[in-house]
Amino acid sequence: MTVHITEHREGFGPGLTEITRFGEGEDDTGIGVAVLRIDAGNTVEAVAGTETAWLLMSGKVKADVGGQEAELERHSLFDESASAIHVAMGESVQIDCETDTEFTIYTIENPKPFKSRIFRPEDVPNEHRGAGQVGGTCARFVRTIFDGSNSDPNTEMVLGEVITMPGKWSSYPPHHHPQPEIYHYRFTDPRGFGHAELGDTVLKVRNNDTVKIFGPNDHPQCAAPGYGMYYAWVIRHLPEDRYTVPEFTEEHTWTTAPDAEFWSPKEG
Repeated sequence: MTVHITEHREGFGPGLTEITRFGEGEDDTGIGVAVLRIDAGNTVEAVAGTETAWLLMSGKVKADVGGQEAELERHSLFDESASAIHVAMGESVQIDCETDTEFTIYTIENPKPFKSRIFRPEDVPNEHRGAGQVGGTCARFVRTIFDGSNSDPNTEMVLGEVITMPGKWSSYPPHHHPQPEIYHYRFTDPRGFGHAELGDTVLKVRNNDTVKIFGPNDHPQCAAPGYGMYYAWVIRHLPEDRYTVPEFTEEHTWTTAPDAEFWSPKEG
């Protein structure tokens, strides 16, 4: 199944590993996803061939993007918010790695110019969502790095992260949107797993898995008890239909009410 990519469960080697590409012959989302691992002391220099986002997964680096400079550092996907670099086609990027470093890289075919940006953790709110929703069973952190609210209209990408608490749900209530999306997963423990829905299809996801999501499929997620589940999410805007917010499936929207009534066992 090309919508569920599982061959990287043992980890990623040094250098660049492509997971998806835009223009694929089957199940093409129009989104490229890759992992880049760089040893300490090395420098990466690149000129973006299209709209590109570099999302720091771990490491300490100095980044120079079109004259903008920043020091970025991350030790934990779960306890720290995101740092990312978002550049237009033709922009030069230089990254000096002080420690062993890992990025996920996202690309979308887009020749239009826009001002490149470096996002630091203080730029990316760590939103606590769902704390009181149906008994706290949907508590999660949502980090929207950039979307239509803080991006140039010439961009074609939306990027963010979700932290799903052990034993709880995220991307809930079930929702959908016509724009294609990709989720890339990590867990607090290599033994961790979760379940991802694509409409009526349920996938068992593990560390380093990647899932392609197409409209109109609902795509709620849950993490197994004992395991925190991270996923980076990237969405491609469609021509004349830019992503704003998802559409919740009406059958389950009652779960968002603060006073929603639902069964729970009686004490004793």
